[in-house]
Amino acid sequence: MKLSRLLQGIQTESPWQDCEITKVTCDNRQVAAGALFVCIKGTKFDGHSVAGKALEAGAAAVVAERDLGLPHQILVPDTREAYAVLCGNYCGNPARSLKLIGITGTNGKTTITYLIKHVLEAAGKKVGLIGTIHNEIGGMDIPATHTTPDPAELHVLFSRMVAAGCEYVVMEVSSHALDQHRLGGCHFSVGVFTNLTQDHLDYHITMENYYQAKKRLFSMCDTAVINLDDEYGRRLAGEVGCKTLTFSTESDSADFTARNIVPSATGSRFALVGDSLIGRVSFCMPGRFSVSNAMAAGVACLAAGVAFEDVVSGLCTCTGVVGRTEVLPTGTEFTVIRDYAHSPDGLEKVISAVKEFASGRVITLFGCAGNRDRTKRPKMAEIVSRLSDFVILTSDNPRDEDPLQIIDDAKPGLLEHPTPYQILPDRYEAIEWALDFAQPNDILLLCGKGHEDYQVLGFGTIYFDEKEIVLRLLEEKRRPGDTD
Repeated sequence: MKLSRLLQGIQTESPWQDCEITKVTCDNRQVAAGALFVCIKGTKFDGHSVAGKALEAGAAAVVAERDLGLPHQILVPDTREAYAVLCGNYCGNPARSLKLIGITGTNGKTTITYLIKHVLEAAGKKVGLIGTIHNEIGGMDIPATHTTPDPAELHVLFSRMVAAGCEYVVMEVSSHALDQHRLGGCHFSVGVFTNLTQDHLDYHITMENYYQAKKRLFSMCDTAVINLDDEYGRRLAGEVGCKTLTFSTESDSADFTARNIVPSATGSRFALVGDSLIGRVSFCMPGRFSVSNAMAAGVACLAAGVAFEDVVSGLCTCTGVVGRTEVLPTGTEFTVIRDYAHSPDGLEKVISAVKEFASGRVITLFGCAGNRDRTKRPKMAEIVSRLSDFVILTSDNPRDEDPLQIIDDAKPGLLEHPTPYQILPDRYEAIEWALDFAQPNDILLLCGKGHEDYQVLGFGTIYFDEKEIVLRLLEEKRRPGDTD
């Protein structure tokens, strides 16, 4: 492909000579003859430092943010943004043939993504999905490396979705991806804002930075769907320049509201009201926050052109999302639920939802992630201790940190309330202990891992599927000769 075609839509600040380009890469290890190497400065490595070596390895040109004194250099204001546009151009801009629906926010992205996909498919649409659990193209699962992929991977996915006949793509949009301009050159038919609460401050440092990163999505949208129950959502609704549709489970001032909410252990019933229409929804996931997620998905589908009756029907036929308030098929007299909640707000919402229908104790097992925001650890513990009847503090993904230090960071939050607790650093042992401890009518809530089937430890990553672990441990307890 000619360099001139690749550079379409990119502001250049230096003269350049047209030539044939064989590939676009920001990885100096992938440079080959005729490649266009994009110099990106990361937190640990600056691609500008190897631009000369890239030319020596056969690169036809390098894209940089500063003058490196090299031949065949092309200067641009932002190489990350340029890289995203270059990747789109190199793949023929497949996203232009798709209707993109992006979901951003601290909590709810995965659930809402799957709900939108389900409603669209129930309405007869062919849909691709990009998200945390995996990517999907026409029923084929593709492993996900990031919530929002690198631009090169992203546009290859878009190309495959176009080839598979997809009309829509529903995707989770992370704050990291927005801050790093991974979506440069993309335009969204609909953008959804769920909420904004403390998370990822190890990266963004302040909540304002976090908010501004999320807000970028809505400069790339035709329609913004915004949660008015969230304070940042209310702020966003007054700041975006595109068309807005708002939703709420609490306020009648929103465009769409949920009324007559009836919670139960198996889900919620509510009336979806808006645009002079009323639809009665029987939804499979419990908790008011799940109703909010259903509202977000429903309004997003309306914005995407789905008929109101098809939206209501689609929400009623959803069967749930793996690892999101998922009731495990244990066959015991107590209930085991696994959920991905790993932030203060996420924990508060899921435990509060469970308490709405609990008839026995709520036993919450949780841990805090390593190499992540340390300030949220005691906050998480305080919330779990305040809302639960018994707490089991264990490990999540400790990564390079000492699991005992992570627990020590969280422990002050536990001590703010008289709730009894147990500390077991080994998560497997903690689950085994919890299954022995639970009594009839109790709810054992496993928080933090959700859909994940691995645990990241200091020495590496191990296979760790909580659903499999729970079912295996219970089966072992039922074997003949068991004296328990």
